[in-house]
Amino acid sequence: MPTLPPLGRGVLLAVALSLIGILLGCSSPAGTPPATAPGVPLSAAPDQPPATATTGAASAPPAPVAPAASGDATPTLTPLAPLADLRVVLDPGHNAGNGAAAATIARPVADGRGGTKACNTTGTATRDGYPEHAFTYDVADRTRALLEAEGATVILTRGPTGVGPCVDVRGRSPQVNDADVMVSIHANGSESSAPHGFFAIVVATPLNDAQGAPSRALAADLVAALEASGFSPSAGGALQRRDDLGTLNHATRPAVLLELAEFRNPAEARAVQDPAVRQRYAEAVAAGITAWAR
Repeated sequence: MPTLPPLGRGVLLAVALSLIGILLGCSSPAGTPPATAPGVPLSAAPDQPPATATTGAASAPPAPVAPAASGDATPTLTPLAPLADLRVVLDPGHNAGNGAAAATIARPVADGRGGTKACNTTGTATRDGYPEHAFTYDVADRTRALLEAEGATVILTRGPTGVGPCVDVRGRSPQVNDADVMVSIHANGSESSAPHGFFAIVVATPLNDAQGAPSRALAADLVAALEASGFSPSAGGALQRRDDLGTLNHATRPAVLLELAEFRNPAEARAVQDPAVRQRYAEAVAAGITAWAR
């Protein structure tokens, strides 16, 4: 084989180098970094954290989230009124129409002890004509309003006008109305003008348990409340006992009859005609019932 001249060897070397360069053309030129996905740095800059969605802005604390409204929230309970469970019968003595119904109120009814007595009476009056029936109804109605304001259920045995009812009907009113207690409101009509003050009456010989200790306890609370309100007890005693009152004899719940004033005493006759004094009586009776109930 003939020997190539030196020039031919140089040409072959150049061609070989060119072929090698072509084969290596897929590599990046020196100093050129390899391609990356757009927007993603190859590495973080010195002393900088990797980029995040909040890089370059101060991180704010998360906003408070209001709790979702609940359909099962516990309802606010309204406290019961102090006397919500108490049922009271107030018995205003006599009635406005009794005077014109003499035959009706004179008919005999059971007295609760095996005998009889008149259905009812007209009641007394002051010497200048203020009637007991007007006084007893006004005090009872004022007492009703005070007790109802404290949540009690109050039943009056009569309205401001009418005839009766008879004493046996009045006495059965507590049990007929499922009441806890009865207070019968009256005023006394002594012939003399000397007596003054109030007194409470209970059954002397109880016919059932309610007429005994429970009625005496009620009387004691009523007397205490009247004295605390500035009313003077009778010289004959603040608590008296009788067996001849049909209203008390027929009751099977604690029952007291109050004689709040002496209508023939001049000073008390004037006082009972003052609405402010009648309000004081009502407040005292309501306070006594409330004390007993608690």
